Amino acid sequence: MVKEPRPGRVKTRIGASLGMTTAAWWFRHQSQKLLRELTDPRWDLILAVTPDYEGLRSRVWPSHIALLAQGQGSLGERMKSIFQSLPPGPTCIIGADIPGITRSHILDAFHSLGNHQATFGPAEDGGYWLIGLKRLRPAPHGIFEGVRWSSATTLQDTKDSLKGLSITEVATLKDFDEAADLI
Repeated sequence: MVKEPRPGRVKTRIGASLGMTTAAWWFRHQSQKLLRELTDPRWDLILAVTPDYEGLRSRVWPSHIALLAQGQGSLGERMKSIFQSLPPGPTCIIGADIPGITRSHILDAFHSLGNHQATFGPAEDGGYWLIGLKRLRPAPHGIFEGVRWSSATTLQDTKDSLKGLSITEVATLKDFDEAADLI
């Protein structure tokens, strides 16, 4: 999931300290680096972009990568929509603001779905950098309901919304939300 890297639209907490243009520049280059790292024939890489209109028409994203509009609603509603709109099969959703993600991390997540219905890549701040589902159809009832986003309880709240599913975790990574994270 990515946002169109425009000043004032992405990484605004970083931008509050370093300037919105600098934050957008960082996000654009971080996203491009991540896309290079994660391009792999073992999976389909699709960018779920927002805002929909600008994101789908942007020349920032590589032309060889498929684009999907995130749509409207809360983060949870948009992620649920992504899970429901893609073809059957295991699916992992990640954010683009985690510089440490490697192909190995993604492969581990897909492998973990062999024995579980859901997997998470926890972030150090209580959130997560990855959520993967075996692709139950329809999406699990109540998924993402009651999640307190951008909080120390985001991961646990999301797990709680997946009652009855077998859940596992892969590596914990650091996401970048504040200027101090860039140091």
